Amino acid sequence: MTKELIAAINAAKLAGKYARKNFGLLNTAQIRQKNPKDFVTEVDKTCEELAVTFLHKKFPNDDIVAEEGALEKGSSGRRWIIDPLDGTLNFIHSFPFFAISIALVNESDEILCGAIYQPISKELFTAERGGGAYFNNRRVRVSRTYRPHHLLLATGFPYKLTEHLEPSMALFKEMLVQCAGLRRPGSAALDLAYTACGRFDGFWELKLHAWDIAAGALIVKEAGGMVTDFKGNGDFLKSGNIIASNGKIHPFMLETVQRHFGLNFE
Repeated sequence: MTKELIAAINAAKLAGKYARKNFGLLNTAQIRQKNPKDFVTEVDKTCEELAVTFLHKKFPNDDIVAEEGALEKGSSGRRWIIDPLDGTLNFIHSFPFFAISIALVNESDEILCGAIYQPISKELFTAERGGGAYFNNRRVRVSRTYRPHHLLLATGFPYKLTEHLEPSMALFKEMLVQCAGLRRPGSAALDLAYTACGRFDGFWELKLHAWDIAAGALIVKEAGGMVTDFKGNGDFLKSGNIIASNGKIHPFMLETVQRHFGLNFE
């Protein structure tokens, strides 16, 4: 395990410990609405500060980009991408499905390592480029399910769903009819981690941010899965449109998504 992954794990656990300590204790004064249906809490901000400070001390020459605005500039060409609390709305409502997500990418936007930590269950998902994927230090692989009517898929909806309401609902309806079940838990990072370890067979969502998906995308790939954008290419960090699967069902998912969003959806 590289020093970078060890640092990502420790930073995620540091932030996670604080989130766990404050779970269920929020008051309205600690919650702010950034945009319609998009919230931030004082816990998000403190978790971010803890993770950013820890990583900046370890790697002062690396850039750091975090969801709530923290930014550190370096000269190495590498960039840490941090979501200090993915699933904020769940956290606000004391629904225990949220995570801290931390990834490191190089100057070519290749994801080098990633860690996702669920503070309530204390589940840790990790991966290094070329080194496999792990759940609590145990090697994991994606599922082998390939028949659509046997699939359990996960998805999410963007905050600005009204801009893409009709194709999103039509896609959801088709997947619901064709597959065994759909879930919308509310944390893209955990949806990807669950896909990596076979709890879900696949996941799709549009208009996400790099901090939502960078760590999870690597973990899925290193678990033997496949990750693309809606065009079938690898630009999901830039577009925020992502399909992740066990690989066997990727053509089915890609074709179904493209039927509703077209081949040139950005």
